[in-house]
Amino acid sequence: MYQALYRKWRPKTFDEVCGQDHITSILKYEVENAKFSHAYLFCGSRGTGKTTCAKILAKAINCLNPEKGNPCGKCEACISIEKGTVTDVLEMDAASNNGVDNIRDIRDEVVYAPSNLKNRVYIIDEVHMLSTSAFNALLKTLEEPPEHAVFVLATTEIQKLPATIISRCQRFDFRRISSEVLKNRLLYISSEEGIEIDEKAALLLARQAQGGMRDAISLLELCAGNRRKITEELVYEALGASGRDEMASVIRAVADKDYDALFKAVGDAVKSSKDLSVFWQELISLYRDLLIIKTSKNPGEYLDLTDSEEEVLLSLASRFSAETLSYHCAMLEEALLTMQKSNTIKRILAELTLVRMCDARLNTGAEAMLERIAALENKLKNIDSLTNTAATLSVSSEPTKATPEKNSRRVPVFEDNEKFREDFPGNKNTPNNQARLLKPYRNRAEVIEKLNSYNPMIAPFFKDAGWYTDPDGNIVLKFKNEFSIDNIKNFGGDEDFRKALLSVGNSAMSNVNIMYEVVSDKNDKDIINEIIYAADEEN
Repeated sequence: MYQALYRKWRPKTFDEVCGQDHITSILKYEVENAKFSHAYLFCGSRGTGKTTCAKILAKAINCLNPEKGNPCGKCEACISIEKGTVTDVLEMDAASNNGVDNIRDIRDEVVYAPSNLKNRVYIIDEVHMLSTSAFNALLKTLEEPPEHAVFVLATTEIQKLPATIISRCQRFDFRRISSEVLKNRLLYISSEEGIEIDEKAALLLARQAQGGMRDAISLLELCAGNRRKITEELVYEALGASGRDEMASVIRAVADKDYDALFKAVGDAVKSSKDLSVFWQELISLYRDLLIIKTSKNPGEYLDLTDSEEEVLLSLASRFSAETLSYHCAMLEEALLTMQKSNTIKRILAELTLVRMCDARLNTGAEAMLERIAALENKLKNIDSLTNTAATLSVSSEPTKATPEKNSRRVPVFEDNEKFREDFPGNKNTPNNQARLLKPYRNRAEVIEKLNSYNPMIAPFFKDAGWYTDPDGNIVLKFKNEFSIDNIKNFGGDEDFRKALLSVGNSAMSNVNIMYEVVSDKNDKDIINEIIYAADEEN
C-alpha cells in the first residue's frame, strides 16, 4: 500500500529531527539520564515536529536499549510502538475528543500499571481544543500522575491554554524551520526517492512551506506527480502561484502608474486559472519584504533572499517611501479580507485597488493623506538641496544687488557665472537669465487670517498669490494677473498687508520691501515654485 512521503520520511530518532536541536538535545539528555518529566507541553506552528517528537519520546523512555537518548528502533518496545499495536501509548486528538468524559476515561485508567511497557504515555494532540470542564478534570492528574505515566500535550495555539495547565508542564517551543534546512531535506528525500529536482525549485518549495517540514514534503510529492523534472516553472504551475519576477513587475507598474500593465497582470492571472487570493497574498508578501528593506538597518536578518533577488528588491524599494509602502500594504490587506468573503468580485476588487494604489488622491483615508504628505516633504527636501547647491555656487562670484523701489513689480535677482545660470533648473524663463533664489514664506496662513480681519475685500487676492522671500528678507508676491494687484492698490491693501505682517512677525518687518509680480504662465516659475504649484493643485 502506498504511503505518503511525509509519513514515510517521518523521523524515527531525535537525531533525524530537523531544525529543532534546541529541543531534541534536552530530550536526549533527559532520556539518557532517566530524568524525564511527568508532563511535557509541545507548542509551535503546524508541521514543525511536535507530534513526531512526542512519538519518539514515547519510544525512547520505553526502549530496552536506548542509544545516547535515542530509541534503538529494534527492540520489541520500539517496534510495537512504531506499529501502533501497544495499548500503553495512547494518542488522542483533542479536536474530536474534547469533552470531559474523554478526560475522565484517561483519569480512571492512568492509575493502572502498563501492561507491556515500562511507562504509559498519553499524547494529546491539539490540546487547546479541550473544553473548560475537560481542562479542570485533567488538572489534578496532570500535576501528580502515577510514576509510570507521562503526558505529552501538543498545541498550535498556546494562548488558548489555561495558565494552570501550562504551569504543570515542561514547555518546549518548536520554531519554524529555516528555508535552507527544508531545502536540504527535500533534496535528500528527492535523491532517495529518485525524484529529479532543481536546487532553486527545492528552495522555492521550502519558502512556500513557511517553516513547516510536513508542508514542504507534501508540496514536493504534489510536484513529483507530474513525473518530470521539478523546476521553478513546474512549482509555480502546480501551486497556482506567480513568480517573484511577475510580482516585481506589478509593483514596478504601480510605481510607474502603468495602468495597462496592471490590468494585463490581473487578466493574465485570471486567464491562467490562478486563484486571485493566492496572487494577492504573494503581492503582500513582496510588499512586506520591501517595507523591511526600507526600514531595517539589517534586512538580511529578516529576509530569505538570493543576491539577485535582493538587488531587485533594493531597486524597487528606492522608488517608494516608507509611508507609501505602509499605505499600499494597508490597502492590499483590506482588499484580501474582502476577497476572502466574496469570490464573485475578486477581479474587480484587485483592479480597483491597484488603480487606487497608483494615485493617492483617489483615496481620502488617513493612510493616503500620510502618503501624500510624505511625497510633499520629499519634494521640499529635494528643492532645499538644490537651493543649497545654488547658493554654494553663487558664492564664487560677487553678486550685484539691484536695489528695488517700494512696490516694484520686478523681483530682485543676482548675476552669477554662466555655468550656474545654465545648470540651475528653473533659470530658463527668468528675466535676463538671472537666478532667482526665492523661498516660500512660512507664515502665510497666519498673515492671511490677520489680513482677513483688517480688510476682507483684498484678503482673497493675497490668498491666491504665491508668497516668497528673497535672500535680503524682502517679500515677493506673485499674482496670476494685473487685476489682482490693481484691486489691492485701490482698496488700500498694501498698508493692511504690512500691518498683518507686523502682527505676525517682528518689528523688522516694517523695513522690508514688498514686491508684486505677475506670473502669466505656470511655466514661468523658478524651481522653488514647483512644490507650491504641486501643493495648490493637490488641494
